This record gives sequence, C-alpha cells and structure tokens, in this order.
Amino acid sequence: MDIRPGDILKMKKNHPCGSDEMYVIRAGMDFRLRCVKCSREFMVPRNKIEKNIKKVNRPGEG
Repeated sequence: MDIRPGDILKMKKNHPCGSDEMYVIRAGMDFRLRCVKCSREFMVPRNKIEKNIKKVNRPGEG
C-alpha cells in the first residue's frame, strides 16, 4: 500500500476523541500519525495500520 507523509487516512475505527481521520507525519516500518481532531501524535506498526485503513486522501490530487 502506497502511503506517504502528508496523506490523510480515513480509518475503520475511531480515535478515542471521536475522529476517524489521521494525518501521516512519517511512513516506514512504523507510522507516525496525528489525529486531525485532537492533534495527538502516536506511533503504530505498519501491519496494524494497513488493515484498519478505509480510504487514503491525498491533498493536491483529484
């Protein structure tokens, strides 16, 4: 799955604050994500994130 820094991920499950959108800060073996609503940052392993992604929004593309 092609995920780059700057993408906004729409997740299957909500963050505890209620938002289901996460901003990608860093991508690699681990992802550093920021919640769009509450701005909390956290690191998550790639395999855990990839199975919970519903949609990838890339700003600047169609």
